[in-house]
Amino acid sequence: MAVFSKTKSAHRVDQLDTMIPYLFALGCARVWMTLTFAAPLHAANVPFDPHTVFDYGYAVVGVSVGLLARRIAPLQEQRWSKPFALTAMVVSSACMLIASAVPVWAAVLSAVGSVMGAAGFCLTLLLVTEALVPLSLIRIALYTAASRFIAVPLVLLCEGLDEVRLGIVIAALPFIAIGCATLAYRSTSEADRPTGAYPKFTFPWKPVALYAIYSFVYGLREHQLAAGAGMHSSISTALIMGAFFLVVYFFSGRFSVSALYRSPMLLMVCGLLLVPAEGLLGTAASSYLISMSYTLMSLLISLLLYDLSKRLGIAIIALSGIMKAVTLFTVWGADCANLLAASPLSDQAQNIVIMVAVVMLVLAGSLILLSEKELASKWGIRLLDTNDLVEDGLRTERVSERCSAITKRYHLSPREDEIFRLLAQGKANRAIEEELFIASGTLKAHVQHIYVKIGIHSRKELAELVGEDEDVFIRR
Repeated sequence: MAVFSKTKSAHRVDQLDTMIPYLFALGCARVWMTLTFAAPLHAANVPFDPHTVFDYGYAVVGVSVGLLARRIAPLQEQRWSKPFALTAMVVSSACMLIASAVPVWAAVLSAVGSVMGAAGFCLTLLLVTEALVPLSLIRIALYTAASRFIAVPLVLLCEGLDEVRLGIVIAALPFIAIGCATLAYRSTSEADRPTGAYPKFTFPWKPVALYAIYSFVYGLREHQLAAGAGMHSSISTALIMGAFFLVVYFFSGRFSVSALYRSPMLLMVCGLLLVPAEGLLGTAASSYLISMSYTLMSLLISLLLYDLSKRLGIAIIALSGIMKAVTLFTVWGADCANLLAASPLSDQAQNIVIMVAVVMLVLAGSLILLSEKELASKWGIRLLDTNDLVEDGLRTERVSERCSAITKRYHLSPREDEIFRLLAQGKANRAIEEELFIASGTLKAHVQHIYVKIGIHSRKELAELVGEDEDVFIRR
């Protein structure tokens, strides 16, 4: 199950320039969050942790958007979404900066800033996911990894600024992030953009549960991580995202998607095995491995959700929004570690308790991985069964380009173009009916009109017309 053939990597080199708006949309949003909440350089003295308030607000907003996805998807098309996200982030920046300078109002401003920041940041990330979902999975993987990587040097660069310049940068980052997210979304053709489709589906609880386990384990160890390690824009993030980008881009012919799916567990286990030796080796090795494991798992779970959204036509904000609640498992893991630290147990006993808990959680994760076939059979996630991710991605792009040309040549209506593309993807009539909320008779009438306009009589001829391999087309 190779991710892609090494000889085909050249097909993407001349198109990496299209990555720029995606790169800075997500990258600048992550830099803003890191400088404002995750690792603020000028934090206010308040009786609570603004980052914790931010995390709870982030989860609440994400789940709310996920539950309302049927009404508000696509979020990019809502007139209020981008102005609200931008305003919320700007107000949050102002509140957090003023709170550090005005101690009297620090608590109120920090609370308001945390809530507003959570709402703005969450909406911005969801806007970025809608810009990414029309792309092939290989591009989503590369662009996301590059975005997370670029955020790290940007954060390090900002840390060297004085207070005034830092404030200007923090105020400007939301404008850059929202602007780039809008530009990225508009750079895709209208036919490929996400729709408000919301077919019936079973939520993929298994990958979510796996991600929650990693989040909780990370939370248990978060207060003991060495400098440079962490889930946000840290050196460990740059290392794993840079390695992921290079592996997927240059050497993936030697790897499989399933191997990449299992690799976070290998990193986590290695990191945990080094914990008892921290007195001798220090905390850097274990901290970096645990942080990289968690970061890599978050990226892979995101790819699984993109795969599910693209195959079944589910609004990506429904999946990604609800996934935001997993952030709370990191908070709860840290809370458990703090409760344990306040107990009368010795440091050695506390480490033993944490190790036992972590081992049990890792075993639970192993059981989830061992039954990964259910991801495909129950939820329709086929990413782990992909024999050649790059070839699949290139095929998807070729079919999309061919569909655009055919639509223009034969003057298909917007609805006919929408149905034609779903047919070209090999989707069954029932799946198309559920995705577009149309009756069987209506679909058959549209299909008949499409066939007459184009001059074909069957799906076999349609597959030949869009340049798709017939066997692959029929298997989908």
